Amino acid sequence: MRAKVTVIGAGNVGATLAQRIAEKGYADVVLVDIVEGLPQGKGLDMLQSGPITGSDAKVIGTNTYEETADSDIVVITSGVPRKPGMSRDDLVLTNMNIVKSVTEQAVKYSPNCIIIMVANPLDAMTQLALHVSKFPRSRVFGQSGILDTARFRTFIAQELDVSAQDVHACILGGHGDTMVAIPRLTTVGNVPLTELLPKEKIDSIVERTVKGGGEIVALLKTGSAFYAPAAATEQMVESVLHDRKRILPCAVYLDGEYGIKGVVVGVPVKLGRNGVEQIIELKLTEEESAALKRSAEAVRELVKVMKLE
Repeated sequence: MRAKVTVIGAGNVGATLAQRIAEKGYADVVLVDIVEGLPQGKGLDMLQSGPITGSDAKVIGTNTYEETADSDIVVITSGVPRKPGMSRDDLVLTNMNIVKSVTEQAVKYSPNCIIIMVANPLDAMTQLALHVSKFPRSRVFGQSGILDTARFRTFIAQELDVSAQDVHACILGGHGDTMVAIPRLTTVGNVPLTELLPKEKIDSIVERTVKGGGEIVALLKTGSAFYAPAAATEQMVESVLHDRKRILPCAVYLDGEYGIKGVVVGVPVKLGRNGVEQIIELKLTEEESAALKRSAEAVRELVKVMKLE
């Protein structure tokens, strides 16, 4: 019996994610959106691609939540995307009501599900879903670091003219301007990045990574990134459903790890069938630790705006 994944939001990220999961065939997909006909049309189109891609996964679109019942994973992509000149911080109150509502519906019909947050501002929305669902932190986490490290890995591979598969990057912290890249723990074919590029070049690549989402928003003009975010989220879904135990950077609620308590922030975790099965604590320098704590405080300020207490 195939697993069941609900994707809330049939926009670019949600639809691309649903397509990636459906094509791989390991889970049936329910695509939910408030726009009448949109998820139904996209779902039917994906379903009809099955004979070509070799997938027997079922894909349905709906405007209600009854069809989502008993989902193994619920991915929340719904929300207003960033517009040119808009920071992730600007999104918090706009998307708060949307995420609160869809989380309530998801939990009502799938009380045993795992929630993966994709809506921005990612860290704050993850904490909101955790608060609303009252799930343990192992079952509510966000997609952030996989996308950020993918961008970092891409830029490094381009600079060195090597395969991106051989680049392993380390980025911690909030998904946004305060993310913390750790070049000394970033390797290319097991060789530290710091031995391959001068500090000035590394700093330049880090800066481009931090602004990576904004760069795409500026180019698209009417939307934001969706291919890479969808690929990153699918990797998380697959690691959970196949119990892969992948070590992946995700946004998770910290309760003393890294000296941070009571806020969601991006750190390496082990993702398996039970969700976040372990939080990996890296040995950071004082400077790196301070940067991570500053990033966590930036997220905390966003959370305060939502007045969750």
